Amino acid sequence: MSTFCEYFSAPDDEAAFTDLFWRQVEERPLSPLSVKGLGPYVELGQGQSLLTGVPYDEIIRLPRFCRFLTDEASEQALVTVTDELRDAVATSTPDRFREVAEPWSRIEEFSPGWDPESLVKFLTDLAEVAVPARPAGHHLYCEFSM
Repeated sequence: MSTFCEYFSAPDDEAAFTDLFWRQVEERPLSPLSVKGLGPYVELGQGQSLLTGVPYDEIIRLPRFCRFLTDEASEQALVTVTDELRDAVATSTPDRFREVAEPWSRIEEFSPGWDPESLVKFLTDLAEVAVPARPAGHHLYCEFSM
């Protein structure tokens, strides 16, 4: 079973949690990046490692790495995404995305269908969320369900 994820930005954790609540009752006030099979923990963490050159073991120790804002046992979970990833995606070039996508596509955690071009598209789409978030001081978040 693949995880369905929505990546988005918000000014702070409270606003991100409020956004999750509003999505459940009516139209979502923020536009998310929807993706299936690219979860915030291993898959995105490995991508961050490749993009930033920081070992995965160090990334998972960052304060905002996949910190749950909802109950971990909930059907819908909300986690933080690191500011370091936001900054790396916001400042990287399409060429850098292509460089990272090839080795990233070979990690064993990916479900079939994640080829390098799909990952370049994901990073490009994530950059559309990260670029305006960075100067505004907003953080990135991932809401996911199984």
